Amino acid sequence: MVDLKVEIAPGVILRNPVLTASGTFGYGREYADYLDIAELGAIITKGLSLKPKTGNPGVRIAESACGMLNAIGLENIGIDSFIADELPLLRALGTTVIVNIFGNNQADYAAIAAKLDQVEGISALEINISCPNVKAGGIQFGTDPEAAANLVAAVRQATTLPLITKLSPNVTDIVAIAERVAAAGSDALSLINTLMGMAVDLDKKQPLLGNVTGGLSGPAIKPVALRMVYQVAQAVKIPVIGIGGISTARDALEFLLAGAAAVEIGTANFINPGIAYEIVTGIRDYLEQRNYEKVTDFIGSLQ
Repeated sequence: MVDLKVEIAPGVILRNPVLTASGTFGYGREYADYLDIAELGAIITKGLSLKPKTGNPGVRIAESACGMLNAIGLENIGIDSFIADELPLLRALGTTVIVNIFGNNQADYAAIAAKLDQVEGISALEINISCPNVKAGGIQFGTDPEAAANLVAAVRQATTLPLITKLSPNVTDIVAIAERVAAAGSDALSLINTLMGMAVDLDKKQPLLGNVTGGLSGPAIKPVALRMVYQVAQAVKIPVIGIGGISTARDALEFLLAGAAAVEIGTANFINPGIAYEIVTGIRDYLEQRNYEKVTDFIGSLQ
């Protein structure tokens, strides 16, 4: 049987390269009745902030051609409630846990990272830098190379946990951002986060989403994500985790071929809650049929 183990950060060795994307898998509990989540490479939690967050008002999800728009607004229970109420179940289930974190400023991010530093059962942090920096006029951390690098450096000082920085695609040059955050101390990169989009209600002559704009995800963004993953994997020496429109094992294999060390499954979880494990078995079957001994022999072999 092919060896599916991958290392996505120093010391973070996963049983296979399939993870679940933040915001699409809750805190893990929500999917535990549909599949054995310990059989996945890892789960990445819904984004967590220092304090509970209610998210955006109004319509928060809208379908689009080959995808969906979401304007949830990062609603979450807060880091303390996660540690007390959700993490014990994940420990009991034996799954590898990566916690996605976000904040309004560097201090928020660093404080969350420090809280999680010695918490049992957490393998790594994924830093969501697609958030407004309230101290810089609301510009997203992830669209400014200097702000992104400074943020990662601050989190690096606050924790010994491995760091994965999740990159925004809403930039002119994603490679420049990737190189800066890698130099600042990120152990790995995940990309892409959602593309900014909008929907309108033609009859009401109003924006469909309560927040007006939202993040576009699903199969529609796969070609953009694949291109960015390939470019970044060529430019940095740290592992890259591919995200964006992955709905089948073949989709996942394309990202691995393009240089991703692992992949995250997002919107597809809403359509088929067992899809992540189906993709694991699909990857295994594909590689075994082609006589691969290890998935790492396949990763990055695009010619």
